[in-house]
Amino acid sequence: MVEGKVLLNATLKVAPDSVEARNTIPVIREAVHAVDKEILVGGGTAVQYDTDVASRHDNRIIIPVVLVIIGIILGLLLRSIVAAALLLLTVVLSFMATLGVCQLVFEHVFNFAGADASFPLFTFIFLVALGIDYNIFLMTRVREESIKLGTRRGVIKGLTVTGGVITSAGIVLAATFAVLGVLPLVFLAQLGFAVAFGVLLDTIIVRSLLVPALVHVIGPKIWWPSKLQYENIK
Repeated sequence: MVEGKVLLNATLKVAPDSVEARNTIPVIREAVHAVDKEILVGGGTAVQYDTDVASRHDNRIIIPVVLVIIGIILGLLLRSIVAAALLLLTVVLSFMATLGVCQLVFEHVFNFAGADASFPLFTFIFLVALGIDYNIFLMTRVREESIKLGTRRGVIKGLTVTGGVITSAGIVLAATFAVLGVLPLVFLAQLGFAVAFGVLLDTIIVRSLLVPALVHVIGPKIWWPSKLQYENIK
């Protein structure tokens, strides 16, 4: 006892870095707070639990804020709400697909115990930053060509002009991040794989196939509410 405070040590039956151990922390805190709300529960496992909680809180705030800001920028750049919403949707779709593949690979191929709580946020920031660059590069050229040729012909022309550059840049970038996968640090290995796979998915599938296909199907209405939606080019 020091200055009226008592330190009690407890040892869990499970590994201190396991999910079961972290899930025990809120149970213990609820039990001791029923006696005295000033009692603190600490230790390595508690720190991991608090870090997970803080990371999930950050995800719920940062991800929506980033998407809103990027959506506003895209809307102003392309002068279209529909185009901005479409591009945001494809970025989120690419991010979610990457997380799904990472879950399968980390668990069944690499046999990782799990991912760091900050892994989704870091992956999101990298993929959104890189994916939006390619989006802007492609769609600004498509808009320029649409003014002259019409939307459906413009998207084909824009993809033809920018496709090779985007694909080459994506492959180089993916190879760069893939180097992190050989490092002995699990977090960096996971992040490297996720970004490399996500960039390839975004470059080869989303940016080269999905986005042009959706724009081609939607047609001139993709530029709503700008005047370009009323194109009269034959």
